[in-house]
Amino acid sequence: MTPSSAKNNALKKPFLVVTGQSGAGLSSTLKCLEDIGYEAFDNFPLDLIPALLEKRVHSSKPIALGVDARAQFFSSETLEKTLQDIPPQQPHEILFIACNEEKLTQRFSETRRAHPLAKDRPVIDSIHAEKKILDPIKKLADHTIDTTDLSIHDLKRHVMGLFGDDQNSNLSINVFSFSYKKGVPRNADLVFDVRFLKNPHWDEALREMTGKDKEVGDYIRTDETFKAFEDSLKSMLEILIPAYTKEGKRYLTIAFGCTGGKHRSVYCTEMINEWIKGRFSDSRSQAQHREIG
Repeated sequence: MTPSSAKNNALKKPFLVVTGQSGAGLSSTLKCLEDIGYEAFDNFPLDLIPALLEKRVHSSKPIALGVDARAQFFSSETLEKTLQDIPPQQPHEILFIACNEEKLTQRFSETRRAHPLAKDRPVIDSIHAEKKILDPIKKLADHTIDTTDLSIHDLKRHVMGLFGDDQNSNLSINVFSFSYKKGVPRNADLVFDVRFLKNPHWDEALREMTGKDKEVGDYIRTDETFKAFEDSLKSMLEILIPAYTKEGKRYLTIAFGCTGGKHRSVYCTEMINEWIKGRFSDSRSQAQHREIG
Protein backbone atom coordinates (compact mmCIF):
# COMPACT_ATOMS: atom_id res chain seq x y z
CA MET A 1 0.00 0.00 0.00
CA THR A 2 1.40 3.41 -0.95
CA PRO A 3 1.58 6.21 1.65
CA SER A 4 -1.14 8.18 -0.12
CA SER A 5 -3.53 5.20 -0.32
CA ALA A 6 -2.83 4.34 3.32
CA LYS A 7 -3.57 7.91 4.28
CA ASN A 8 -6.85 7.90 2.38
CA ASN A 9 -7.82 4.60 4.01
CA ALA A 10 -7.07 6.02 7.47
CA LEU A 11 -9.13 9.12 6.77
CA LYS A 12 -12.20 7.17 5.63
CA LYS A 13 -13.18 7.17 9.29
CA PRO A 14 -12.70 10.12 11.65
CA PHE A 15 -10.58 9.44 14.67
CA LEU A 16 -12.71 8.78 17.71
CA VAL A 17 -12.49 10.36 21.12
CA VAL A 18 -14.12 7.91 23.53
CA THR A 19 -15.10 9.43 26.84
CA GLY A 20 -17.83 9.13 29.45
CA GLN A 21 -18.59 8.04 32.98
CA SER A 22 -16.18 5.90 34.96
CA GLY A 23 -17.60 2.39 35.25
CA ALA A 24 -19.84 2.84 32.21
CA GLY A 25 -17.65 0.66 29.98
CA LEU A 26 -15.03 2.87 28.31
CA SER A 27 -12.36 0.17 28.32
CA SER A 28 -14.82 -2.41 27.00
CA THR A 29 -15.83 0.00 24.23
CA LEU A 30 -12.20 0.48 23.22
CA LYS A 31 -11.77 -3.30 23.07
CA CYS A 32 -14.82 -3.51 20.80
CA LEU A 33 -13.32 -0.84 18.56
CA GLU A 34 -10.06 -2.78 18.41
CA ASP A 35 -12.03 -5.85 17.30
CA ILE A 36 -13.36 -3.95 14.27
CA GLY A 37 -9.99 -2.55 13.22
CA TYR A 38 -9.33 0.57 15.29
CA GLU A 39 -6.02 1.25 16.99
CA ALA A 40 -7.15 2.08 20.51
CA PHE A 41 -5.32 4.03 23.23
CA ASP A 42 -6.78 4.05 26.74
CA ASN A 43 -6.40 6.95 29.20
CA PHE A 44 -4.55 8.99 26.58
CA PRO A 45 -3.05 12.37 27.65
CA LEU A 46 -4.88 15.26 26.00
CA ASP A 47 -1.74 17.27 25.31
CA LEU A 48 -0.30 14.42 23.22
CA ILE A 49 -3.25 14.12 20.81
CA PRO A 50 -1.87 16.50 18.12
CA ALA A 51 1.51 14.72 18.10
CA LEU A 52 -0.14 11.29 17.84
CA LEU A 53 -2.32 12.34 14.91
CA GLU A 54 0.62 13.84 13.10
CA LYS A 55 2.64 10.68 13.61
CA ARG A 56 -0.21 8.37 12.57
CA VAL A 57 -1.35 10.32 9.50
CA HIS A 58 -0.10 7.56 7.15
CA SER A 59 -1.46 4.70 9.25
CA SER A 60 -3.89 2.29 7.63
CA LYS A 61 -5.82 1.99 10.89
CA PRO A 62 -8.33 4.50 12.27
CA ILE A 63 -7.61 5.72 15.80
CA ALA A 64 -9.75 5.64 18.97
CA LEU A 65 -8.56 7.55 22.02
CA GLY A 66 -9.97 6.91 25.48
CA VAL A 67 -9.90 10.09 27.57
CA ASP A 68 -11.63 10.42 30.92
CA ALA A 69 -11.47 11.64 34.50
CA ARG A 70 -8.46 9.44 35.29
CA ALA A 71 -6.23 11.76 33.25
CA GLN A 72 -4.35 14.50 35.07
CA PHE A 73 -5.84 17.98 34.53
CA PHE A 74 -8.82 16.48 32.66
CA SER A 75 -11.69 18.89 32.06
CA SER A 76 -14.35 19.50 29.42
CA GLU A 77 -12.74 22.84 28.58
CA THR A 78 -9.32 21.27 27.99
CA LEU A 79 -10.78 18.52 25.80
CA GLU A 80 -12.86 20.97 23.77
CA LYS A 81 -9.88 23.28 23.20
CA THR A 82 -7.65 20.34 22.19
CA LEU A 83 -10.18 19.19 19.61
CA GLN A 84 -10.70 22.71 18.27
CA ASP A 85 -6.98 23.01 17.57
CA ILE A 86 -6.91 19.88 15.39
CA PRO A 87 -6.69 20.66 11.63
CA PRO A 88 -9.99 20.19 9.75
CA GLN A 89 -8.40 17.67 7.38
CA GLN A 90 -8.28 15.31 10.33
CA PRO A 91 -11.99 15.08 11.29
CA HIS A 92 -12.96 13.67 14.67
CA GLU A 93 -16.06 12.44 16.43
CA ILE A 94 -16.85 12.11 20.13
CA LEU A 95 -18.38 8.88 21.46
CA PHE A 96 -19.84 9.29 24.95
CA ILE A 97 -20.41 6.20 27.13
CA ALA A 98 -23.14 6.71 29.74
CA CYS A 99 -24.82 4.70 32.50
CA ASN A 100 -27.37 5.50 35.18
CA GLU A 101 -26.30 6.19 38.77
CA GLU A 102 -27.88 3.10 40.31
CA LYS A 103 -26.10 0.76 37.89
CA LEU A 104 -22.77 2.57 38.28
CA THR A 105 -23.00 2.32 42.08
CA GLN A 106 -23.77 -1.40 41.76
CA ARG A 107 -20.80 -1.96 39.44
CA PHE A 108 -18.32 -0.22 41.75
CA SER A 109 -19.71 -2.17 44.68
CA GLU A 110 -19.44 -5.52 42.88
CA THR A 111 -15.90 -4.95 41.60
CA ARG A 112 -14.76 -3.18 44.78
CA ARG A 113 -12.91 -0.69 42.63
CA ALA A 114 -12.52 2.88 43.80
CA HIS A 115 -14.04 5.61 41.66
CA PRO A 116 -11.31 7.80 40.09
CA LEU A 117 -12.71 10.84 41.92
CA ALA A 118 -13.44 8.99 45.16
CA LYS A 119 -10.78 10.34 47.52
CA ASP A 120 -12.57 10.16 50.89
CA ARG A 121 -16.13 10.56 49.67
CA PRO A 122 -18.86 7.96 48.94
CA VAL A 123 -19.16 6.49 45.45
CA ILE A 124 -22.44 8.27 44.72
CA ASP A 125 -20.85 11.65 45.51
CA SER A 126 -17.98 10.83 43.15
CA ILE A 127 -20.46 9.90 40.42
CA HIS A 128 -22.25 13.23 40.87
CA ALA A 129 -18.97 15.16 40.80
CA GLU A 130 -17.86 13.43 37.61
CA LYS A 131 -21.26 13.99 35.98
CA LYS A 132 -20.88 17.72 36.56
CA ILE A 133 -17.48 17.64 34.82
CA LEU A 134 -18.72 15.55 31.89
CA ASP A 135 -22.09 17.19 31.15
CA PRO A 136 -20.61 19.78 28.74
CA ILE A 137 -18.77 17.03 26.84
CA LYS A 138 -21.91 14.90 26.63
CA LYS A 139 -23.67 17.80 24.90
CA LEU A 140 -20.88 17.93 22.30
CA ALA A 141 -20.92 14.17 21.62
CA ASP A 142 -21.70 12.90 18.12
CA HIS A 143 -22.76 9.50 19.48
CA THR A 144 -23.96 8.33 22.91
CA ILE A 145 -24.26 4.73 24.07
CA ASP A 146 -26.03 4.08 27.37
CA THR A 147 -24.74 0.79 28.78
CA THR A 148 -27.17 0.52 31.70
CA ASP A 149 -29.07 -2.42 30.18
CA LEU A 150 -26.40 -3.68 27.77
CA SER A 151 -24.39 -6.88 27.94
CA ILE A 152 -20.88 -6.85 26.46
CA HIS A 153 -22.34 -8.53 23.36
CA ASP A 154 -24.97 -5.80 23.02
CA LEU A 155 -22.28 -3.16 23.40
CA LYS A 156 -20.22 -4.76 20.65
CA ARG A 157 -23.24 -4.81 18.32
CA HIS A 158 -23.83 -1.10 18.99
CA VAL A 159 -20.20 -0.25 18.33
CA MET A 160 -20.12 -2.35 15.17
CA GLY A 161 -23.35 -0.78 13.97
CA LEU A 162 -21.95 2.73 14.46
CA PHE A 163 -18.35 2.26 13.36
CA GLY A 164 -18.08 -1.01 11.44
CA ASP A 165 -16.51 -1.28 8.00
CA ASP A 166 -18.40 -0.12 4.92
CA GLN A 167 -18.72 -3.69 3.66
CA ASN A 168 -20.66 -4.46 6.85
CA SER A 169 -22.82 -1.34 6.60
CA ASN A 170 -26.18 -3.13 6.41
CA LEU A 171 -28.57 -1.99 9.08
CA SER A 172 -28.39 -4.09 12.25
CA ILE A 173 -31.81 -4.32 13.90
CA ASN A 174 -32.41 -5.38 17.47
CA VAL A 175 -36.05 -6.15 18.30
CA PHE A 176 -36.48 -6.03 22.06
CA SER A 177 -39.21 -6.89 24.57
CA PHE A 178 -39.44 -5.35 28.04
CA SER A 179 -41.67 -4.77 31.06
CA TYR A 180 -42.82 -1.23 31.79
CA LYS A 181 -42.57 -2.11 35.49
CA LYS A 182 -38.79 -2.25 35.08
CA GLY A 183 -38.42 0.78 32.86
CA VAL A 184 -38.12 1.61 29.17
CA PRO A 185 -34.81 0.50 27.56
CA ARG A 186 -32.57 3.54 27.22
CA ASN A 187 -31.14 2.77 23.80
CA ALA A 188 -34.45 2.12 22.04
CA ASP A 189 -35.05 4.10 18.85
CA LEU A 190 -38.69 3.06 18.39
CA VAL A 191 -40.87 2.09 21.37
CA PHE A 192 -44.32 0.51 21.05
CA ASP A 193 -46.62 0.11 24.04
CA VAL A 194 -48.67 -3.06 23.46
CA ARG A 195 -50.49 -3.03 26.80
CA PHE A 196 -53.71 -2.30 24.86
CA LEU A 197 -53.79 -5.91 23.63
CA LYS A 198 -55.60 -8.73 25.45
CA ASN A 199 -53.42 -9.92 28.31
CA PRO A 200 -52.75 -13.70 28.42
CA HIS A 201 -51.75 -13.32 32.08
CA TRP A 202 -55.42 -13.43 33.05
CA ASP A 203 -55.90 -16.82 31.40
CA GLU A 204 -54.66 -19.41 33.90
CA ALA A 205 -53.84 -21.87 31.13
CA LEU A 206 -51.50 -19.32 29.52
CA ARG A 207 -50.10 -17.53 32.57
CA GLU A 208 -46.94 -19.63 32.91
CA MET A 209 -46.25 -19.60 29.16
CA THR A 210 -44.53 -16.82 27.23
CA GLY A 211 -45.04 -15.02 23.95
CA LYS A 212 -42.84 -17.64 22.30
CA ASP A 213 -45.56 -20.24 22.80
CA LYS A 214 -48.04 -20.71 19.95
CA GLU A 215 -51.01 -20.75 22.31
CA VAL A 216 -50.13 -17.31 23.62
CA GLY A 217 -49.70 -15.92 20.11
CA ASP A 218 -53.04 -17.36 19.00
CA TYR A 219 -54.71 -15.77 22.04
CA ILE A 220 -53.20 -12.32 21.36
CA ARG A 221 -54.21 -12.45 17.71
CA THR A 222 -57.87 -12.82 18.74
CA ASP A 223 -57.79 -9.23 19.99
CA GLU A 224 -59.97 -7.24 17.58
CA THR A 225 -57.37 -4.45 17.36
CA PHE A 226 -54.38 -6.70 16.68
CA LYS A 227 -54.69 -7.04 12.88
CA ALA A 228 -54.98 -3.30 12.33
CA PHE A 229 -52.01 -2.72 14.65
CA GLU A 230 -49.92 -5.37 12.85
CA ASP A 231 -50.73 -3.97 9.40
CA SER A 232 -50.03 -0.37 10.42
CA LEU A 233 -46.78 -1.32 12.15
CA LYS A 234 -45.48 -3.21 9.13
CA SER A 235 -46.51 -0.39 6.80
CA MET A 236 -44.58 2.10 8.92
CA LEU A 237 -41.48 -0.10 9.08
CA GLU A 238 -41.68 -0.57 5.29
CA ILE A 239 -40.99 3.17 5.11
CA LEU A 240 -38.64 3.63 8.06
CA ILE A 241 -36.16 0.76 7.59
CA PRO A 242 -35.15 1.69 4.02
CA ALA A 243 -35.08 5.37 5.02
CA TYR A 244 -32.80 4.68 7.99
CA THR A 245 -30.55 2.57 5.78
CA LYS A 246 -30.36 5.30 3.13
CA GLU A 247 -29.59 7.92 5.77
CA GLY A 248 -26.62 5.81 6.93
CA LYS A 249 -27.97 4.58 10.25
CA ARG A 250 -26.12 1.43 11.23
CA TYR A 251 -28.00 0.21 14.33
CA LEU A 252 -31.74 0.30 15.09
CA THR A 253 -33.49 -0.89 18.23
CA ILE A 254 -37.24 -1.51 18.09
CA ALA A 255 -38.76 -2.14 21.53
CA PHE A 256 -42.14 -3.57 22.52
CA GLY A 257 -43.31 -3.12 26.10
CA CYS A 258 -46.12 -4.64 28.11
CA THR A 259 -46.91 -4.94 31.82
CA GLY A 260 -44.80 -7.97 32.72
CA GLY A 261 -42.61 -8.28 29.64
CA LYS A 262 -43.55 -11.92 29.26
CA HIS A 263 -46.46 -12.33 26.85
CA ARG A 264 -47.63 -9.51 24.55
CA SER A 265 -44.29 -7.74 24.12
CA VAL A 266 -42.49 -11.05 23.57
CA TYR A 267 -44.96 -12.18 20.92
CA CYS A 268 -44.79 -8.87 19.04
CA THR A 269 -41.00 -8.94 19.20
CA GLU A 270 -40.83 -12.45 17.75
CA MET A 271 -43.42 -11.66 15.09
CA ILE A 272 -41.73 -8.47 13.85
CA ASN A 273 -38.25 -9.97 14.00
CA GLU A 274 -39.31 -12.84 11.73
CA TRP A 275 -41.10 -10.46 9.40
CA ILE A 276 -38.02 -8.19 9.11
CA LYS A 277 -35.81 -11.20 8.33
CA GLY A 278 -38.12 -12.23 5.51
CA ARG A 279 -38.81 -8.74 4.19
CA PHE A 280 -35.38 -7.06 4.40
CA SER A 281 -32.71 -9.54 3.40
CA ASP A 282 -30.03 -6.82 3.44
CA SER A 283 -30.61 -6.10 7.15
CA ARG A 284 -29.47 -8.16 10.13
CA SER A 285 -32.21 -8.65 12.71
CA GLN A 286 -32.34 -10.42 16.06
CA ALA A 287 -34.85 -10.73 18.90
CA GLN A 288 -34.03 -10.17 22.57
CA HIS A 289 -36.21 -10.48 25.66
CA ARG A 290 -35.08 -8.59 28.73
CA GLU A 291 -37.43 -10.19 31.22
CA ILE A 292 -37.44 -13.83 30.12
CA GLY A 293 -33.87 -14.23 28.80
